[in-house]
Amino acid sequence: MGRWEPNARGRLEQAAIELYIERGYEQTTVAEIAKRAGLTERTFFRHFADKREVLFWGSGALRDHLVNAVAAAPDSAAPIDAIAGAVESVGAMFQERRESARQRQTVIAANAELRERELIKLASLSAALADTLRRRGVANPAASLAAEAGIAVFKIAFEQWISDPGEPDMSQLVRESFDELKAVMAGK
Repeated sequence: MGRWEPNARGRLEQAAIELYIERGYEQTTVAEIAKRAGLTERTFFRHFADKREVLFWGSGALRDHLVNAVAAAPDSAAPIDAIAGAVESVGAMFQERRESARQRQTVIAANAELRERELIKLASLSAALADTLRRRGVANPAASLAAEAGIAVFKIAFEQWISDPGEPDMSQLVRESFDELKAVMAGK
């Protein structure tokens, strides 16, 4: 039977995204997700706290990656450069998941509750980055400004990446967006 096949989390995630796109997030139940994945509701709840978490379960790993990258930046790196390097390094993580990221964003964009959750996630990432900069000795408001700017660049590059019909490189889009930010700050 299907429930004994490997990768239950991945199967549940794929089933949920398909159903959210077909029926809408609000109209989809956990029971329907589990059934589509060939699993039980109990298995669903072993992997996800609720049906919203299917879309946001990777937030912790993303936060950890960004925080670790900022913490590992050379001591001589300016705060914005430490943030830029961290955000750029996320591009490789995302590159192989472009289609699923695009589908996920379609679902989120169609639901106010999910858009709010996405904004909370981004604010949490910014706070974690600012805390990391403060631990590196960067005072406020510089730590908060650099972190907020980094998350803004990430958001804009991500939106470009998923909406571009070609095969753009996410890391390159991040670099270009940071260059644009620097040009704006220089008054160009």
